[in-house]
Amino acid sequence: MFSEKKYLLVLERVKNACKKAQRNPEDVKILAATKGRSIEEIRTATFPQTEIRLCGENYLQEAEKKIDALKETGLDWHFIGGLQSNKVKKTVELFDVIESLDRKKISEKINCAAREQGIKQKCLIEVNIGGEKQKHGVKLEELKEFAKVCTGFENINFTGLMCSAPFVDAEQTRPFFKKMQKLLNELKPFFGEEFKELSMGMSNDFEVAVEEGSTEIRLGRVMFETR
Repeated sequence: MFSEKKYLLVLERVKNACKKAQRNPEDVKILAATKGRSIEEIRTATFPQTEIRLCGENYLQEAEKKIDALKETGLDWHFIGGLQSNKVKKTVELFDVIESLDRKKISEKINCAAREQGIKQKCLIEVNIGGEKQKHGVKLEELKEFAKVCTGFENINFTGLMCSAPFVDAEQTRPFFKKMQKLLNELKPFFGEEFKELSMGMSNDFEVAVEEGSTEIRLGRVMFETR
């Protein structure tokens, strides 16, 4: 279950990390990573019970039931899992933001689905910042070329980058997060001033991510009691 005590501690840790980095805590959004969480758990963890207005889901089928049940809450739903080609249309229909975009083929399908639905789909480009074979994300050496391709999709609004740092000691993630900030600045000319979001930092390393410029931290177990 969601733990208010843990949540308040998270807020304090974010505040302290922002103070250390001379940042405004209001510039850091918390996304509740709700994979495997019940509808009631999500309801307890999010607005208006807390200030959390973003929810992240990994699986379309699981998310669909939750989004429908909680539609009156006005939450923003972010897709943070690996996206399958045959589920793109429904994902565009349900989610406010797709954070895990890392393939041209998927980009084309998202652009087409968004055009059919008469919207501009917000997306983040997922970067494989650690070069890990088991993780999704655009390879560093392919990122600029991928960004050039992405500028041609008129029904996608690219708003920033996402990554999952290697699972190591928190302080050891700092070089990866520094690199993400550098990449964001390098790619901004491709997409304009709206390209400013950095979705990075999870339960084990979010303080370091905040210190290095994260605008959105994706938190699960650090705010919930152990199952």
